[in-house]
Amino acid sequence: MAKAKSPLPYLLTMLLCSATLFSCHGRLQCSEEPIPVEPDYSDSSQWYIVDRGADVDLFYIVSTETDDYNNGGCPCHYADTYNDSIRRLLKGEMTGVDHLLGAPVPPLPPEGLMESAFNYYSPYYRQCTMESFVSDSVMNSRMPLALADVRKAFEYYLRHYNQGRPFIIAGFSQGAIAVTELLKNMDDDTYRRLVAAYVIGFKVTDDDIAATTHIVAARDSDDLGVTVCYNSVRDNSCTVPLLSEGCRIAINPVNWRTDATPAMLPDSKSGDTLTVTLDTNTLLLHVDGYSRNDYMLPLIGCEGNYHCLELSLYRHTLKQNMALRAKRYMEQPRQNQ
Repeated sequence: MAKAKSPLPYLLTMLLCSATLFSCHGRLQCSEEPIPVEPDYSDSSQWYIVDRGADVDLFYIVSTETDDYNNGGCPCHYADTYNDSIRRLLKGEMTGVDHLLGAPVPPLPPEGLMESAFNYYSPYYRQCTMESFVSDSVMNSRMPLALADVRKAFEYYLRHYNQGRPFIIAGFSQGAIAVTELLKNMDDDTYRRLVAAYVIGFKVTDDDIAATTHIVAARDSDDLGVTVCYNSVRDNSCTVPLLSEGCRIAINPVNWRTDATPAMLPDSKSGDTLTVTLDTNTLLLHVDGYSRNDYMLPLIGCEGNYHCLELSLYRHTLKQNMALRAKRYMEQPRQNQ
C-alpha cells in the first residue's frame, strides 16, 4: 500500500497561489484609479451660490479639502461632488470665504467706500486630493481633470448666471492653479469684464505669463484686469518649491506695494502684530512676529511656511481691496462717457 502523502505542501502551495491571485486581483482592480462621475453644472446641487443683487460677482474656487478615500477598496484621488461627506468639506470653505470676502463690509477709510457686497458663485469640482501634491509629476498628472471641471463650471456661470456683470475670480492653493488656467483660456470679451484675479498661495510662472496677455501683474491697490499673487513665509528657508518656486508675480496684500516697504498687520487670531515685507528677489512675503504653530500643511508643509494662513491673515485687506477695485471698475463707464 502506498504511503499517503502529507497534504501540507499542497496546502502551502494553494495558500501561496491564493495570496498571489488575491494580490494580482487587487492590482487589476486598481490598475485604473476610480474616477467620480463628472459634475453636471445645470444641477444646482453642484454650486454654492449667494445672489445679493450686487453689481459685481465673485467667482471663487476652493482649495484642497479632501484626503484620499477608498472607492470599492481602491484609492481615489479626486473629490466626488455627489458624496455628502466630501461635499460638506468643500462647502465649509465655500461658506467661510463667502463670509470673509463676499458679504458686505462697512465704509472703508480713506476712500470712504460704501458697503460693498458681491454675488458669490463657487462650483463643486473633482479637485485632486492632498496626496496629489507630493511632487510636480503627480500633481501634473492629476490636475487636468480638476481643471477641466472648473473650466466647464466657469463657462456655465458665464452663460447662465453672470448676465454680463463685471466679476472677480479668486482661488486659494489648488483653486489658485485653476484661476491661472481660467485666465489662460479666457477670451477678450470676457476679460474686459474682469475686475481682478486673485491667485492666492500659488505661483504664476513665466510659462503662465507667456501663454496669455490676460495675466497682468498688479502694481497698485486699484489697477484693473490684473492678477494679484503672493506666498507667505517666515523667511526664505521656509519655502515649499511646489507652491512658489519660479513665481514671477507678487504684491504685498497689506500695503499693496511691489517694493520692500514693510507693512504692519494686526492679527486677531494670534494676537500678534505682524510685519509683512515683500522680498523683491524671491518674491516671497516675509511675515515677522507670528507666534502660533498650528498652521502646518499636511504632507508638503514645513515650519515657517504660512501657506495655510494665506486667506485668514489677509482677510480684511483682501476684502477691502476687492471692494476698492470693484468701485473703480464701476466708475469707469461713467468716466468714459
